[in-house]
Amino acid sequence: MTKLLEWISVLSALFAVWYSLIGGYVKHPLIEQNMTLIIVSPIIFVFLFGLYAATVVLYRVLTFNNCEEAAKELQEEIKEAKKDLHEKGLRW
Repeated sequence: MTKLLEWISVLSALFAVWYSLIGGYVKHPLIEQNMTLIIVSPIIFVFLFGLYAATVVLYRVLTFNNCEEAAKELQEEIKEAKKDLHEKGLRW
């Protein structure tokens, strides 16, 4: 199963539960007392997901490994390619 299908499955299940609570299909005093929290819960979840996504991106940027050897090798390959193109008649 791909990540997209996993996300769609989880979001569908959460939406079904949320809709059943909002629609009044489930009756419980605790649900009736916290109806305003249940109504705004999608907004809270979107905010928390954004916070999670930003945290993951920042963490992965901060822990990104530099590959000095690979960078030097790539620069050498670029120089060789420019030299080869220059020999074949391409002028910069």
